[in-house]
Amino acid sequence: MSTVLIHWPHGRSTSAVVGSDWLQAALAAGFSIPTGCLGGSCGACEIDVNGQTVRACIATVPASRSGELTVELSVDPSW
Repeated sequence: MSTVLIHWPHGRSTSAVVGSDWLQAALAAGFSIPTGCLGGSCGACEIDVNGQTVRACIATVPASRSGELTVELSVDPSW
């Protein structure tokens, strides 16, 4: 079971198991990803992971060659 170091938008870094749920990984880090439908169709949960946009409600934490991932919100969470 491999892990990656995730750098979150609020300045905290935590480790997560590759293949784990993004929403759970964020909660474990004390970070809340905005959600809407929880089925991947509304886009409210979009995050940028190393520059690639994913929908956190249907995506999992990927492996990384460097062992690290940087997460940014794709949209303004106050919409």
